Amino acid sequence: MNQFINHQITNPDFPYFYSKYFIKTMNNNHDYPKYFARFYDSIYFGLRDPYDKNYYLKQIADAAGKVLEAGVGTGRLFKTALLEGADIYGIDMSEAMLAELYDKIDPEEHHRISRQSVVDFHFDFEFDLVIAPFRVMSHILSKEDQLKTLNNVYDHLNPGGTFIFDAFVPDLKYIIEGFENFVDFEDDDEYGNPVTRTVTTRPDLITQIIEADFVMQWEEGGETKQEQWRAPLRFFFRYELEHLVERSAFDSYQIFGDFKGGALTKNSTEFVVVCRKN
Repeated sequence: MNQFINHQITNPDFPYFYSKYFIKTMNNNHDYPKYFARFYDSIYFGLRDPYDKNYYLKQIADAAGKVLEAGVGTGRLFKTALLEGADIYGIDMSEAMLAELYDKIDPEEHHRISRQSVVDFHFDFEFDLVIAPFRVMSHILSKEDQLKTLNNVYDHLNPGGTFIFDAFVPDLKYIIEGFENFVDFEDDDEYGNPVTRTVTTRPDLITQIIEADFVMQWEEGGETKQEQWRAPLRFFFRYELEHLVERSAFDSYQIFGDFKGGALTKNSTEFVVVCRKN
């Protein structure tokens, strides 16, 4: 882990819910641009892997049958699980992210990946486990689509199947005030060229949506390039999540405060929601 990443994790002023816990995939109207998909692995693998990778890979390994990863992205979890022998499939709405993943896996396995939304995906077979890691549910903005997602996953699970997703526990400081022009990533790419990402957030407590403006800057061919884009993120509170799951078809659920099965406490930064179908 490089020096910059260590600074991010230990810096008390660093907005924890953002780079360690923030964006994985977009909904239909907020796809990742190609230039960001290119740098996705560099930004997130070191920041996210220590928190959730072992947990999700264990859940996948313990599944008796087929597994679906919703919001598969560039394959941070998927590629490892596939190499370890999992019968895993992946969906994502971002063409740019899927293009990166296709390049990483054997062409004979490309049938396992498809461009679909977790809200209304369809397969002709069922799964024993569906996972939506790294804030996928936070990109489903309306309660109608959130409920539709839960029920769609339920319909694609075998009896005894499980759906797991996570969300960040809101930090009141950052969901009230937001932050301005925060450099959340600054490092070199695989070719030694500097890459910087800056973010500004504008939270709305009534809609519970954070609008995030990103600016990406990098060196390429001796030139400095810069692009920007905007993405919305929905945040949840504990009892809201409970009510949401209880309205769905799922028969039971638990909400944990970390990826080790710990209880929710005042110090928790994670909602880990495990829904089960009888």
